[in-house]
Amino acid sequence: MMLRISRFLPVLGCFVLLFSATGCSSPTKSAQPTYHRQLNPGEHALRRVDPSEVRAHLVTAFDDRDSGLSRALDQSAVWYAAPSSQNRFPFQTQNGPISHDQARKSVVALKESLESSVNGERFAQSVLARFDVYQTVGWDSEGTVLFTGYYAPIFEGSPVRTERFDHPIHRRPDWLLTCPEGVPFGRRLANGRIVDSPERHEIESTGMLEGTELCWLDTKLDAYICQVNGSACIRYPDGSLHHVGYAGKTEHPYTGLGASMLEAGLMTKDGLSLDAIQSYNERDPHTINRMIARNKNFVFFQHYPGDSWPAGSLGVPVTDRASIATDKSVYPPGAVALVDTDVVDGSGGKRPFVRLVCDQDTGGAIVAPGRCDLFMGIGPEARTLAGGQYAEGTMYYFFLKPTIVASYDD
Repeated sequence: MMLRISRFLPVLGCFVLLFSATGCSSPTKSAQPTYHRQLNPGEHALRRVDPSEVRAHLVTAFDDRDSGLSRALDQSAVWYAAPSSQNRFPFQTQNGPISHDQARKSVVALKESLESSVNGERFAQSVLARFDVYQTVGWDSEGTVLFTGYYAPIFEGSPVRTERFDHPIHRRPDWLLTCPEGVPFGRRLANGRIVDSPERHEIESTGMLEGTELCWLDTKLDAYICQVNGSACIRYPDGSLHHVGYAGKTEHPYTGLGASMLEAGLMTKDGLSLDAIQSYNERDPHTINRMIARNKNFVFFQHYPGDSWPAGSLGVPVTDRASIATDKSVYPPGAVALVDTDVVDGSGGKRPFVRLVCDQDTGGAIVAPGRCDLFMGIGPEARTLAGGQYAEGTMYYFFLKPTIVASYDD
């Protein structure tokens, strides 16, 4: 759904997060945050708020924008132009539905406001005059979201199995079923009966995916990181680069490798990182493989042209610091959002991150309204930023007012 399971999964989110999935219980402030808390029946992730709440944020976001935001908006526009995007709408909020036409025109109109505004104040005025503002309910019904990071990695691999490269990632099998909204819901048997998808241990132990290998990687951990991130660039022995991205996943819950390592007492919270896990794998790959098996979820891949990589779950490229991954069963695909959180800086400290972004991806660990993943880019530097990203915050979505939509000609 890049490296991510969107197409990507959050680096820190996939490996370090300590939370576990919870039911639809009400949030309690005295308890440890349950960022994976699901919505209650009939509850929706977005609620309309007073636009004045985000005026100062819009000024900051305008002043801190870069060319990546324009590219991300263009990619969302490309996705909305595809007829298949209409299957994701109407999108329900606590204040009523958002239509496909409303969401599509919102992306175009917001870009116009960016290009026509001479400063942050003018931009904020333009947006607040024409757009309704919706805030996430977050995990706690007060708007709190945990922001982790993900990136697009480059791995060594091979199109065929060799003595070195003997750990595959797989194409999407014909039996995997997904609803029009992109949510997986089971497996179709040869007799037409629909049952639950197999869990990871069954897939890997039975050889049921034999013949669907897309390419082969150096270690099982490499192949698993691809699944966690949902996308990767693979360098073949001849030096050629090949891009793979998310093509679907099973419906089973995601369990983070980091959480499994902590629960098994193999690492401490302070010592847990992707580098630490890779070092452990070099010493004891058997144990890492056992920890990987605790994740019942399984992700499938397809090749992407290089000009569309890294591609998010919407099939369009994601952009550094301008694309986010969320749970697309609760958040609107392709929509414009404003993120208010902190990110790591080059010295290892934290700095405010108040930016407009486009919601263009998803991930195996990114479920429920209390989770969001920030795309940090490609390669080693992006990996460092993604690996250090772990901060609470909130986010807002922007949709043209219905009265504006009716008269807006794009």
